Amino acid sequence: MSDENDDLDAWGEAMAEQAQAEAGESDANVDADALLDEVQTAELDELSESDPVSATDQKKLDTILDIPVTISMEVGRTNISIRNLLQLNQGSVVELDRVAGEPLDVLVNGTLIAHGEVVVINDKFGIRLTDVISQVERIKKLK
Repeated sequence: MSDENDDLDAWGEAMAEQAQAEAGESDANVDADALLDEVQTAELDELSESDPVSATDQKKLDTILDIPVTISMEVGRTNISIRNLLQLNQGSVVELDRVAGEPLDVLVNGTLIAHGEVVVINDKFGIRLTDVISQVERIKKLK
């Protein structure tokens, strides 16, 4: 809830700066609280499984759903010099920036979307998602 308040505060400050620039005022202390009082919350319809989808919308959705993406799991990273890279051979150990037992990063097209742990199912590796990154957090990381 405090994240929403912080976002509203930042929004109010931006609105105050814009109002100041438009009014040509030289006083930088425009009352952001007064502007926040004028902000109205938009009412959005809730989406549900029972909402009908038109044929054209379904066709657009099917097009998007067929776009291939690359999903990868990252155990960790490290930086080494080219000299040390060239000295690596079978049996060499490369220290990573992660602690044993720490969750892996799940990346889709290079963007972090979740954290997870390795599991073995029928002699194949898999990953169990333990924490999915929210859309808001992903957008914040872009900045």
